[in-house]
Amino acid sequence: MKVAKEQIVGMVAAVDWFVNQSEEAMQSEFRRRAELIAGHVKEIPSLESRIVVPPVANQVPHLLLRYDQQRVKISPREVKEQLRSGTPSIELNPATGSTHGSAGLPTDGNTIVVGVWMLEPGEDKIVAERLREVLSKGAV
Repeated sequence: MKVAKEQIVGMVAAVDWFVNQSEEAMQSEFRRRAELIAGHVKEIPSLESRIVVPPVANQVPHLLLRYDQQRVKISPREVKEQLRSGTPSIELNPATGSTHGSAGLPTDGNTIVVGVWMLEPGEDKIVAERLREVLSKGAV
C-alpha cells in the first residue's frame, strides 16, 4: 500500500487529538453551544427550546425549537431554506420541519432541529444570530 507521508502525519494528528478528548468535556461543550443558541432566540414570541440527546446514534445534544406559527409566521422548513441560502450557508438537521425524525430525535412538522456537534469554535454564535434574524422577521 502506498501512503504519502502527509496522510500518515494527518492520521497521527487525528488519533492524537481523539485520544486527548474526554467524553464529559465534549458533551459539556455541545450543551454550552446549544444553550448559547437557545439564549439568542428566547425572546421570539412563543418559542420553546429543549435540549435532547437521542438514544440512537449521534448521542450528542441537539437543540429543538418549537413555536406557535400563528405568532411567528414562518415554517421550520422555510427557516431551513433561508438559513441554507444565506451567507454563510447554514444547514439544519434534516429532521427540521419533518414528521420523521432520525436517530431517535423527537420531532414533528413544527420543530427546528439544530445539531451542534459539528460546529467549529465561534460558529454557534453565527448560527444563533442567523436563527434570531430569520425568526424575528416572521414574528408578529
